[in-house]
Amino acid sequence: MRHDHLISAKQLSRGDIETVLDRAAEIAADPEAIAGLHADTLLGLLFFEPSTRTKMSFDAAMKRLGGDTIDMGSVDSSSVKKGESLADTVRVIEGYADALVLRHPSEGSAKLASEFVDVPVVNAGDGAGQHPTQTLLDLYTIRENAGLDDLSIGIVGDLKYGRTVHSLAHALTNFDAEQHFISPESLRLPRGVRYDLRSAGTTVREHTDIEDALGNLDVLYVTRIQRERFPDENEYRQVAGEYQVDSTLLESAGCDLTVMHPLPRVDEIAPDVDETDHATYFEQAHNGIPVRMALLDQIL
Repeated sequence: MRHDHLISAKQLSRGDIETVLDRAAEIAADPEAIAGLHADTLLGLLFFEPSTRTKMSFDAAMKRLGGDTIDMGSVDSSSVKKGESLADTVRVIEGYADALVLRHPSEGSAKLASEFVDVPVVNAGDGAGQHPTQTLLDLYTIRENAGLDDLSIGIVGDLKYGRTVHSLAHALTNFDAEQHFISPESLRLPRGVRYDLRSAGTTVREHTDIEDALGNLDVLYVTRIQRERFPDENEYRQVAGEYQVDSTLLESAGCDLTVMHPLPRVDEIAPDVDETDHATYFEQAHNGIPVRMALLDQIL
């Protein structure tokens, strides 16, 4: 893969994805082999929205490569609070760092930022748009647990606003994957995403009940219904708690089912699932380190 910026999973071919995943597997097997490879490299972290896993794993990944990070800090402590535009912010910070990782509440923000700078921009989530590095670690986790060929995956929850869903669904069109989309009617995949998937040759199988698809799945990818994305609190309340995966539900699943979640979770996966062999969501989060190390190694 050689892209100046990583803005969308749509950019990635199967070859691009496998190159990153293969490199991540090498790093996971021998992390010391790459330590110090990017000494004197600085990664700028620009997070306009809260983050735990993405921000901390990029920070750790850069430091494990021998480099360091500089952090814009919270929006309230930056010049954004004074009215500075995103374009001006990134044009300033590109002078301090060798690459930028950007999370922003506005869809299209990463693409906009990339048009104003000469250093690589990595999209760490742009509103309800895309989250391509989450997708790479998701694919790594799927490959390690279920394989990426002859795959049946069910994606559950907030499919309308879920950027992890949009990115993953696009990336899976590169593989032999049967995709099932499970959501309330009001949170279906956006029309544009459905169109893109069908244009790529994917059959969009939609359900409102998890059990309609569960017995045939290799992977169940559960997502949080995102309160912060709803323009109307009443709309959120109508669908909050719509789905809960618990050990009782999983009795009707295959014994090899892999249960994933990009986290954070609220109540959509019960704690009793954590101790089952199905649960891989903490492993999934930890995979962010080797995958983001592999990605940074390529773009820096």
